[in-house]
Amino acid sequence: MPSGIAKSILYGILAGSMLLGVYFVVLSLVSGWNYAQAQFFDFWYFIVSLALGFGIQIGLYTHLRSLVKGMHGEGRVLGVTGTTSTAAMISCCTHYLANLLPILGTVGIVTFVAQYQIELFWVGLLFNLGGILYMTNKVIKFKET
Repeated sequence: MPSGIAKSILYGILAGSMLLGVYFVVLSLVSGWNYAQAQFFDFWYFIVSLALGFGIQIGLYTHLRSLVKGMHGEGRVLGVTGTTSTAAMISCCTHYLANLLPILGTVGIVTFVAQYQIELFWVGLLFNLGGILYMTNKVIKFKET
């Protein structure tokens, strides 16, 4: 069994990789493999950054969870950090609504999301950064107690 830090890093790497996998599966199913590849090559720096940020958040979450279990701390810290990770994940993938919403018949929203795709990438990155800073702060405070 890996140590606590090694386990956290492993979970972070797996989470980031899984997010990239989900990206390719969803985009390929909706718009085809060639489109998924083209989008990745056009925006790889955003997509990889978002996956990396998500992986870091999952690693921090795993580390914080092990600290809570090891020190018999309160579980409410986990709920807050899990919510932060979920919010970052949702904002990360918001721009993919442009591919799904035509199925639902909402052309106006699709046009808006497609027009502001880059801005939505930045929103996702800011949410990731906020989640990372928040959870890092929680880890530091928890270690101080």
